Amino acid sequence: MKVAVVILNWNGKGFLEQFLPSVIKYSKDDAEVVVADNGSTDNSIAFLKESFPEISTIELPENKGFTGGYNTALKQVDADYYVLLNSDIEVTPNWIKPIIQLMQEDEEIAACQPKILAFKEKERFEYAGAAGGYIDWLGYPFCRGRVFEETEIDKGQYDDTREVFWATGACMFVRSKVFNELGGFDEHFFAHMEEIDLCWRMKNMGHKVYYSPNSIVYHVGGGTLGKENPQKTFLNFRNNLYLLLKNLPLEQLVFVLLLRFLLDGIAMIRFLTQGNAKSTIAVIRAYLEVAINTLRVGRGNDTPPSQKLKGVYQNSIVIEHFIHKKKKFSELNQKSFF
Repeated sequence: MKVAVVILNWNGKGFLEQFLPSVIKYSKDDAEVVVADNGSTDNSIAFLKESFPEISTIELPENKGFTGGYNTALKQVDADYYVLLNSDIEVTPNWIKPIIQLMQEDEEIAACQPKILAFKEKERFEYAGAAGGYIDWLGYPFCRGRVFEETEIDKGQYDDTREVFWATGACMFVRSKVFNELGGFDEHFFAHMEEIDLCWRMKNMGHKVYYSPNSIVYHVGGGTLGKENPQKTFLNFRNNLYLLLKNLPLEQLVFVLLLRFLLDGIAMIRFLTQGNAKSTIAVIRAYLEVAINTLRVGRGNDTPPSQKLKGVYQNSIVIEHFIHKKKKFSELNQKSFF
């Protein structure tokens, strides 16, 4: 049984300098450590070869994004389990074994994530993944420990191992056989929400996605695109629409898209009232690109969509959060989850 920790780097020499030593220290007995460089221009490769000659490196000629970078790099990695790890993550002792053991005990688990806490506030859950990802029936993602921008303090309230809807790409353990059978990440996504699409396709194939609190990592987050960046707004809205188009059953899709168009229109007005016209334009761009691409290539998914999947919230997280002011996962109606 072989495990490979694969870090996709793009101009992240500072993060490699800061966090790679702990990754090596706490992984060397359990996994091979590989750094795949996504066409960096900051001297990352020279730094790696000089400072960490024992580490395997994969050099990609250009930035292929999160999706293309990993898809290309993982074809060159021989392992039963891939551990996709962001370069801005601090790992902890014994962070690999508990999850690999869990996945070995249940062959239906295709992906799993650890507990993700914030590097700068180590008692608080981190935005990208927290204690496992969920999605509401309209396609809005959220986490145990994080609802929209609200993150919770970790008080042990989510210390149960459980099935979730999606595992974060910031630190994702994935069964290589399933990853390769599904063709890896959808490269249309480039970056953002590609892991949700992958997990959704896994679930449509009958696999499980899990969260384990027995492994803990600390994530800096926001290292590539800040939350207010219009390009991030574009990717988030565009990729969320791709998620729905690809993975929802057709009988649900039309109704959901109509409601999403209304809600996203409200978001555009909100951006304008905040003086953020660039984000409004980004949402319009997202809709136009999805419409053109769908007319050109169709829905883009050969995996048969399923009706009821574990981890889907049957209420609207938008209404729960912005109207009913629910800021914590524990405040949601737990009976409304499949």
